Amino acid sequence: MQARDYAVSENLRDGRPVEIRALKPEDRAGLLAAVGRSSDQSLYRRFFALKRGFTDQEVDFYVDVDFVSHVALVAELEEDGQKVIIGGARYIIGPPGQAEIAFAVDDAHQGKGIGAALLRHLVALARNAGLCELTADVLPDNTAMLKVFGTSGLATTMRRKPDATHVMLQLS
Repeated sequence: MQARDYAVSENLRDGRPVEIRALKPEDRAGLLAAVGRSSDQSLYRRFFALKRGFTDQEVDFYVDVDFVSHVALVAELEEDGQKVIIGGARYIIGPPGQAEIAFAVDDAHQGKGIGAALLRHLVALARNAGLCELTADVLPDNTAMLKVFGTSGLATTMRRKPDATHVMLQLS
């Protein structure tokens, strides 16, 4: 399955089904709604700055991905009869064989295994694309994300710096 067609269903820790799928251009409003439901702290942990508004150019960057050098997945639940994007993950290829990853899960859905599920599926896509390493910078107080990386089952190296922890995940 190609990255742009990726879609799988699995159950969260609470038994609810979640779909992990490729981000589509028509997800623009759903992605912005998920950001709107996120706390200042969650947005700060994702963007390393308080980020409430985005320019059209920034939104285009996050939504219009090519699924080659920039791959993005969303986690979607059914709530009140409607599908709702509750989180997302992406990687952007940098140096050969390596990509930087980033995650966001709206506050109401944190702690349910969504970040770990997104990581598993992003890793599968990265391996399929021939990548060897994924990296991330994580704020030191973002212990939940550090735990997701630490319990991923991948060979993980963490370098702690005063302002962030640099995480390296080996895929091979």
